[in-house]
Amino acid sequence: MRATVIHAPHDIRVEEVPDPVIQQPTDVVLRVLRACICGSDLWAYRGESARQPGQRIGHEFLGIVEEAGSEVRGFSAGDLVVAPFVWSDGTCAYCAEGLTTSCPQGGFWGSVGSDGGQGEAVRVPFADGTLVALPAAAASDDRLLTALLALSDVLGTGHHAAVGAGVRAGSTVAVVGDGAVGLCGVMAAKRLGAERIIALGRHAARTDIARDFGATDVVAERGDAAVAAVRELLGGEGAHSVIEAVGTEQSMRTAVGITRDGGAIGYVGVPHGSGTGLDLGDMFNRNIALRGGVAPVRTYIPELLPDVLDGTIDPSPVFDLSVGLDGVPAGYKAMDGRTALKVLITP
Repeated sequence: MRATVIHAPHDIRVEEVPDPVIQQPTDVVLRVLRACICGSDLWAYRGESARQPGQRIGHEFLGIVEEAGSEVRGFSAGDLVVAPFVWSDGTCAYCAEGLTTSCPQGGFWGSVGSDGGQGEAVRVPFADGTLVALPAAAASDDRLLTALLALSDVLGTGHHAAVGAGVRAGSTVAVVGDGAVGLCGVMAAKRLGAERIIALGRHAARTDIARDFGATDVVAERGDAAVAAVRELLGGEGAHSVIEAVGTEQSMRTAVGITRDGGAIGYVGVPHGSGTGLDLGDMFNRNIALRGGVAPVRTYIPELLPDVLDGTIDPSPVFDLSVGLDGVPAGYKAMDGRTALKVLITP
């Protein structure tokens, strides 16, 4: 089969790799219908996250079960399913608590020795604990299928940030980051009842999506100017809830600066260069809470799925470029150059 591999920074290739096969009785083999490129994939692409030459890549996908192991109970050949970006056994204490990303037997797609999602097929370990069934009819609805793909990562990650930030009905929310996760954070805040949502971003195509997703205001400034602009919009005070969806030192400093005393930051931006971005003294004095981390999207999919299916929310606009497998290297280049927001892959 064909799949995407990374050989070195800026060296993404689509190559022939061994077909996936059932290795454990709890596995399934899944034929990929839709996959995509994540902003976090760019850290490997840029050389900021180490990868072995020839390592598989990609962690967001959905598809059709082709074969199920003898101990798989919830799925059989022909089922349409979505995979969260981390597999998990569904039986450990962490899974029972909803923190599936801490499952001792879990792992990330594209890690050494595992399949990546940007290919024709994937071996899925612990299928019963990992996969979520989708209506079969969705396979013939292109827009819906694309919207459902967002459940594999960005929609659940935006929701995790909103939950961590304590978004509630009537609250004010500010969102730092205009990538797909930040935009889904806007959608999540709106879904949870936020009254005012301020999106921080300077790219009109992205802030237009933010407004469509529920943003009431847009702030294009960065750094200290962004802090001043948000506070001016909110009468000198910050937002009750702040979603941080970038992961840099500047973005975290901005998040702290625009948080209202007694408020909370939900952080989901993969940290890169943000180690000195927190002033705990300032957060202590202002009673600011910090919650977030790797989103346990497997826990959130059952909650979010009905709203995607009935059209209450539609995250599909975050995908603004579609490519086949041969176009994946160009897709990485487009996202790296910010000429694409999020690239959809149709193997």
